[in-house]
Amino acid sequence: MNCKPAPYSTDQKAVIERESSNYNEKITIQMAESGSVNRKVRIYCDGIYDLFHQGHARQMMQAKNIFPKCEVYLIVGCCNDEMTHAKKGVTVLRDTERYEAIRHCRYVDEVLKDAPWIITEKFLHENKIDFVAQDSSPYVSDGNDIYKMVKDKNMFIPTQRTDGISTSDILKRIIKNHDIYVHRNLMRGISAKEMNISILTEKRIQMMEKCAQLRQNFTQIFHLVSSYFGSGTKLQITTDIDEKLIDTTMIDIDRH
Repeated sequence: MNCKPAPYSTDQKAVIERESSNYNEKITIQMAESGSVNRKVRIYCDGIYDLFHQGHARQMMQAKNIFPKCEVYLIVGCCNDEMTHAKKGVTVLRDTERYEAIRHCRYVDEVLKDAPWIITEKFLHENKIDFVAQDSSPYVSDGNDIYKMVKDKNMFIPTQRTDGISTSDILKRIIKNHDIYVHRNLMRGISAKEMNISILTEKRIQMMEKCAQLRQNFTQIFHLVSSYFGSGTKLQITTDIDEKLIDTTMIDIDRH
């Protein structure tokens, strides 16, 4: 089986698919649920899809399988950077990266780049969209639900959010464990400048790493000392070594 990523809406494969769909044959929710249709049901869902995760994939899976008695053709729209940054804020991934992530989701049949923030009747007609799938929570822009028009036309299909995962949650984890990830990257040779952190932060993390390494190296010595001389001697030697460890680490950092 020759598996390929989903085409963009401007690709020939998607254009042929769109042109072959008889949009004059209007499909209602009742028709789609009963399977009494003569063509593919074209469903559209949209979003930002930054840091593509299983919650995004599950939304697309729900949309793809919403009408089990029909063949569903799933179009996924993704807003570009200019639109997203103006309306929602800065993303981690660029729009081209977000488009590519969506293309490789198995449930997607077509990716529409530069998706509009608010769906219009013209947009629905141009892309021959039968239904729009999105979670039922109102998405408000300038005080209005951006899906109001499709809801009023009975073309809105609600999907369920996946609990416990979102792009915001992922970002919170990264921020919460900031030092851990900075430390990991420093150990991999990525410079402070590349990560946009101060030299002071870099040295602090290096000091913590040096202390951890030295403590680990001395652990076996502590056990040996304890077995030969008793716990009291171990405590004194541990204290002496800890003081030397800190002094040695500070000298090493000063040299940098």
